[in-house]
Amino acid sequence: MTSILEVKKVSYKEIRSQIYDSLREENIFTWDFYGENRDEYALATVHLVSDSFIKEISYATAQLGQIFGRTASVVQKGLNRLLNELGLPKETWRSIRLEIDPHLPTVIGRFDFANTPQGLKMIEFNSDTPTAVVEAFYVNEQVCSYFSVENPNKNMFLDLRKAFHHVVQTYQSQGYKTENIYFTAVDWHKEDVGTTKYLLQQSGLPAKYAPLSSLMVWKDQLVIENPESDQHTPVDILYRLYPLEMLATTADRDGYPTGAHILKLIAERKVGVINPPAAFISQTKALQALIWNIHEQRIFFTEEEHEIIEKYMIPTHFDNQFCGKSPYVQKPIFGREGGAVSLFDQNGQLLVKDQAKYYWEQPMIYQEMVELETVTVPTLAGDFTGRLLWGSFLIDGQSSAVVARVDKEITGDNAFYLPVGIKG
Repeated sequence: MTSILEVKKVSYKEIRSQIYDSLREENIFTWDFYGENRDEYALATVHLVSDSFIKEISYATAQLGQIFGRTASVVQKGLNRLLNELGLPKETWRSIRLEIDPHLPTVIGRFDFANTPQGLKMIEFNSDTPTAVVEAFYVNEQVCSYFSVENPNKNMFLDLRKAFHHVVQTYQSQGYKTENIYFTAVDWHKEDVGTTKYLLQQSGLPAKYAPLSSLMVWKDQLVIENPESDQHTPVDILYRLYPLEMLATTADRDGYPTGAHILKLIAERKVGVINPPAAFISQTKALQALIWNIHEQRIFFTEEEHEIIEKYMIPTHFDNQFCGKSPYVQKPIFGREGGAVSLFDQNGQLLVKDQAKYYWEQPMIYQEMVELETVTVPTLAGDFTGRLLWGSFLIDGQSSAVVARVDKEITGDNAFYLPVGIKG
């Protein structure tokens, strides 16, 4: 697999402008640069892979989705002590026990994979609030079209509509009201708002967007506040690009624990949420440690499932069993975008660690270090050589679109987005 830039009689800067200026004007993908410094995020090139590689990552995604779904379903019924050991906040316990669809670990999730010398290895599962959705389901098609290559994600945006309709119908069949459906995200976060509005558009649901700041609890009901009147619109179904572990500790300006109250309303079936709360069980990386521990004991899973775990998962533990034996990674159980990740050699010497200030206070898991493939890509600042991380979406229990990111040793919040195509 090699990253290529199709030979055109224009510079990389001009190619980038031709691709992303129009996407920005469409107001669907507006974060091809990062922040105030306008650091480059989306690359104007395409990384070509074989059709067989796409088929394997799709297979691994579907199989691991079933394993996580079955494990999470058992955890749902477990003792509170188990939920506590997995690091799930107490405020979430009642809500995550709700069975919306026991066969699915989530509605919209994304596995992250490393393509190592030993084959594909799943690094983590973003089952609660995955991003890179617009990049995978929309932008990748536009870039592939520009370079005249086959898009591995062709027409997979249809998976999103099917998934949203399925989960809303499931809520409806369980007696939930579905008249007032809202999609929400943190107001100031451009990527989250853009992703949420894209999902709203693709859902095909009779729904509206509302910033997270407009949500409030009123008369023991989740509502949308209308600052211009005393009227409040009740929320029946809520898509939220806001992590449950953050919601658990969210409070109003006066200190009222609004997030915990919303979780109480969810537990009492007064509002349905997407992703359903049980998806949060698979979000904790502690579940990976639990799955690996069960696998080592050769219990619970079928022989076929043990083979999948052995082939596609990485040894992961609650305590450090790698020091003195092999290089390893230390990760927070709810960290995102490489936050608070540290890499160590086999002697326990620190190699590199994330420089962000978040997630360090969380419980940690330990994972055997694997080697991500190296790739060189063109950027506005010249060629960049980094490590390639693969994302593969699990939508309504089925494997779907792929997405690729490139960074240094740790794939962080400022990693490059790398479009992907199929070799001709």
